[in-house]
Amino acid sequence: MFASNALIGLREGLEAALVVVILVAFLVKTDRRWALRYVWIGVGAAVALSVAVAAGLTLGSRELPESVEETVTGAASLIAVGFVTAMIFWMRATARSVAGDLTGRLGRAVDIGPWAVALVGFLGVGREGLETALFVFASVQAAGEGSSAPLLGWAVGLLAAVALGLAIYQGAVRIDLAKFFRWTGVVLVFVAAGILAYAVHELQEAGWLPGEDSMAFDVTSTIAEDSWFATLVRGMFNLRPAMAVLPVVAWFAYVVPVLVLFLRPTRVQDVTPEASAAAGRADTEAPTTPVQVK
Repeated sequence: MFASNALIGLREGLEAALVVVILVAFLVKTDRRWALRYVWIGVGAAVALSVAVAAGLTLGSRELPESVEETVTGAASLIAVGFVTAMIFWMRATARSVAGDLTGRLGRAVDIGPWAVALVGFLGVGREGLETALFVFASVQAAGEGSSAPLLGWAVGLLAAVALGLAIYQGAVRIDLAKFFRWTGVVLVFVAAGILAYAVHELQEAGWLPGEDSMAFDVTSTIAEDSWFATLVRGMFNLRPAMAVLPVVAWFAYVVPVLVLFLRPTRVQDVTPEASAAAGRADTEAPTTPVQVK
């Protein structure tokens, strides 16, 4: 669970950090430093909400009867899979234009007023924060009580993302964001498939889905549940030495089509000269190179 949650923290944290870098750099370069305060208010509110959601789900579920807890955990895991799937496809489609979109929104918000600026910061960071909160909750539940690996992995990934964001802002690091989001997206497809399989398992235990006792395989006689190999595979992909048919079917039914769609070549479309010029401006604004402030 450590490695998969570190990846989630790094990926989601870097997305949020890039949002902040783009917004701050835009305000500094356009000499609108007065609005920085409100960007940080929005970002702080988004972070606080994300932490509150994660803590509320984790602590609140412990007070519920076992069957209700399994239902809540399964449902939250399904929502987390949906969010992560939407996120990786959204970033695949918009990574090159996200900077232009954000600065356009912020420019309009500055004209409206301070709290509109705060709202841009809140929405820009809040989406990644809520996705992370749900995903971490699902991972913590899957790891079982007493395991701190998911939270530790998430913290390490998030700290690395903050450090990378600062380095990009200072111009010290260049990252090919298209490749970064592509390959981390591939890994997240497998991680999300594991969370989906776990969600199906929880809903089976809660009685919402059938087939809990219909085993697809059971290799516990060869691979112990607490062995290093089983722990590694479970931590990355939520696959266990003994699994029922339905979670295994769900895992493969998710991985195969999602991976094919995610890796398919991007279709090149004919565009008008005006659209081409707009795309060129967005490309030059996209955070594929360091953001420097003079």
